[in-house]
Amino acid sequence: MQNLGIQVLFQGNNFLRLCGGLWQSLQIAVISMVLSIVLGMILGIVMTSPKKLVRFLCRIYLEIVRIMPQLVLLFLVYFGAAKHLNINLPGSWAAVIVFTFWGAAEMGDLVRSALQSIPVHQYQSGFGLGMTKLQVYRYVIIPQTVRRLLPSVMNLLTRMIKTTSLVVLIGVIEVVKVGKQIIDSSRYTVPDAALWVYGVIFIMYFAICYPFSRAAAMLDKKIKD
Repeated sequence: MQNLGIQVLFQGNNFLRLCGGLWQSLQIAVISMVLSIVLGMILGIVMTSPKKLVRFLCRIYLEIVRIMPQLVLLFLVYFGAAKHLNINLPGSWAAVIVFTFWGAAEMGDLVRSALQSIPVHQYQSGFGLGMTKLQVYRYVIIPQTVRRLLPSVMNLLTRMIKTTSLVVLIGVIEVVKVGKQIIDSSRYTVPDAALWVYGVIFIMYFAICYPFSRAAAMLDKKIKD
């Protein structure tokens, strides 16, 4: 029987190793996303400040994140911390720092946009009922903002999961790195292993990201209806 490349996935614990690599990617993405949501909510409120200097500094931060590739940020944090601060950060920690730095900026801009889309009379009604500014945000503005943010948050999470593939370049043993190890160890015995291994990795990413993508589309449609 011909030696098919798919067999390499079931040799030893190769498939379990791929699943372990995917779990590493998901851990980085989920931790970064949780931190991004918390920091982004705060940043988004700050971005609506009436002070021009505060808004200008927030805009500088946002533009830096959008212009600078995530890979460059990963290298700056991972190698820069080791060289200039004498701190040997684990690759996964460096990845969480970079993705949180990126995600908080994106989340902050989403929160700012959602807050500014709330009609002014919502604020005025809350103040008219005798609520404080904190109470207006807590009971009136934030619930509406969260509802509007859900589709965008899911899309950002999907992007973050896919972007974790970059952390292979700073030594993190995630799913792409594990796949490369399997391919390298089988390159003489199973020449077409790469097709099958990367095909399975594609299916794994698709299985994780597609439900979030569909949920985001459904929520967006429900909000607009």
